[in-house]
Amino acid sequence: MAINNVTIIGAGTMGNGIAHIFAQSGYNVTLVDVSREALDKAVATITNNLARQVKKGTIIEADQSATIARIKTETQLAASVRTADFVVEAATERYDLKKEIFQTLDANAPEGVILATNTSSISVTELAATTKRASHVIGMHFFNPVPVMKLVEVIRGLATTDEVYATVKALSEQLGKTPVEVNDSPGFVSNRILMPMINEAIYCVMESVAKPEDIDTVMKLGMAHPMGPLALADFIGLDVCLAIMNVLHDGLGDTKYRACPLLKKMVAAGRLGKKSGEGFYKY
Repeated sequence: MAINNVTIIGAGTMGNGIAHIFAQSGYNVTLVDVSREALDKAVATITNNLARQVKKGTIIEADQSATIARIKTETQLAASVRTADFVVEAATERYDLKKEIFQTLDANAPEGVILATNTSSISVTELAATTKRASHVIGMHFFNPVPVMKLVEVIRGLATTDEVYATVKALSEQLGKTPVEVNDSPGFVSNRILMPMINEAIYCVMESVAKPEDIDTVMKLGMAHPMGPLALADFIGLDVCLAIMNVLHDGLGDTKYRACPLLKKMVAAGRLGKKSGEGFYKY
């Protein structure tokens, strides 16, 4: 099946970034969210990000206009996928929500359409099992900011076919990304390695080993990381970090994946990082 019309579910940070790159690559995009306000904000964000690209000289103004023209918005999930050739779910990292979305997608998307999820930790196999097309469900984990970051983890569920994997790998390359094949496992590769490091950095704060800015400086200057783990945690969202740590702990059953008590406390207090205005740093 030729892919021309792509439906993106979720207009948050990841969803609008995914919509941006698909539209810029020539695909017709339907961006879906229950909130009209979120959709309007997403389109404004995409417009501003394209304007930055024009200013840098990476695209011309005609490209900006053409990209925006390829994006339409929709609040009704079922209606949005009836003419879709490909779907990417980028909703909040909650299994119950994603399960409900995938069941709606399965009931309404044309037969043979691939259903991809941008989940950063939830089992692709479990999501696939909630549908009648498990062979056509796959993980397509983009990284933030999506228009800039080159990596895509392409995650094979237990039933994902070779043909579906090959299609998504080729699609990722057409978007200018570098796909990496990953088998379904809690946290995949990226977050199975990254989140325990962030969690350990939070333990260092809790145990007064060093201040957040000094911990980040050690990792930036000593380990050549472009961003320290605590600043990165704030950027990702501490609630998201906690959710991924819980998936790792539940899925792998090892106490080394136990979320730091300080992380739990900060999330409970609403200190979620950049999106709430305060985390380990103030914004």
